[in-house]
Amino acid sequence: MKVDQHFILSLFHIFLVSPLLLFVGFQRASTPTWLYHALLAIGTVILFYHGYKLSIRLYDHSGYAWVNAIHILFIAPLLLYIGYHKRETPRAAYELLLMLGFAAIGYHLFSLVRYMEIHPESE
Repeated sequence: MKVDQHFILSLFHIFLVSPLLLFVGFQRASTPTWLYHALLAIGTVILFYHGYKLSIRLYDHSGYAWVNAIHILFIAPLLLYIGYHKRETPRAAYELLLMLGFAAIGYHLFSLVRYMEIHPESE
């Protein structure tokens, strides 16, 4: 099976990103303080990286610009919000984080299954 950047990106989201979102979502106010600072940093990086990628994809008329738009409009602001408010974050924000974590697992698992159907192991 050929491994490309989309395969690695899916694994990254399944094994690193989603567990982080779920951990914070389940821990809520018990989340360690350093992790709130990490969420602020991650949210900032996501905002700028996906803002840059969105501009490139819009210029190229790419059909994948929606991925970057979701990161800019939903994910980065939520991470920044939770990171800023820390333990005072309302429950609804943690619930949204849980939904994003589970959605990311589902989407990227589905993406991996489709990838493996397209690129089956050679015999």
